[in-house]
Amino acid sequence: MKRILAPLIFGLFWALTATADEMPSSAPLFAATLNGLDDKPVALERYKGKPLIVNFWARWCGPCRVEIPELITLRKAHKGKLEVLGIGIEDKADAAKEFARAYEMDYPVFVAGANGIPLMQALGNGKGGLPFTIVIDRNGQVVQKKMGIMKKADLDAAAELALKGR
Repeated sequence: MKRILAPLIFGLFWALTATADEMPSSAPLFAATLNGLDDKPVALERYKGKPLIVNFWARWCGPCRVEIPELITLRKAHKGKLEVLGIGIEDKADAAKEFARAYEMDYPVFVAGANGIPLMQALGNGKGGLPFTIVIDRNGQVVQKKMGIMKKADLDAAAELALKGR
């Protein structure tokens, strides 16, 4: 019985950890149409084929506020080679616009409203926590995902992953 039980437990553990490490598809992101800060719809399909760092945030999220200056710096360092997208889990474009102005967010920012949580979940954030970041290479492959704050070193490594795809 022990001979059967040990491999069964090991197999179950391996299956659970393998599933947890799999990267989600980027298809839900590129299928989404979100409002920009001007409150006009933007099809995110327009970013397909570009290396991306996509950051989900909210005004009330303290770690999100800490992360934003690093995202701005990262975008400047890789201008023209890598794009940063901010997706606010916000209902009102005016509030998000005011926040983006206050934090000098110079990258494209979108308002997800009620679609934000399901979009994050479809992209691998089952808990719906913030901040949440996905890294997509130019082939449209999600090469990294992280719930929680990304510091400079994390973002530099993420940019390198995004830029590797051919």
